[in-house]
Amino acid sequence: MDAVFLAFVLMLSIFLGFELISKVPATLHTPLMSGANAISGITLVGALTSAGAGSDLVATWLGAVAVAFATVNVVGGYLVTNRMLSMFKKKEAPGRVGGGS
Repeated sequence: MDAVFLAFVLMLSIFLGFELISKVPATLHTPLMSGANAISGITLVGALTSAGAGSDLVATWLGAVAVAFATVNVVGGYLVTNRMLSMFKKKEAPGRVGGGS
């Protein structure tokens, strides 16, 4: 493909991504984060496939690096989602320890 066309697609996707993300209300960030983590899981499966193909040494190394980065992305995304969800849990009252009457 032509480099100018690819640059145009990149610029358009950056603009649209920024516009879409900036319009998302705060209450939808946690569900969208979970969906993004699922997509990153699909990326991890693709990276595993690329690393395990064994066609070329460079492709295997690049696939292994992709597996490492995708794993960090998935784990970090779920940790952030867990932290965001824990902010919505009710905290115990400071005076009540045992929960009895």
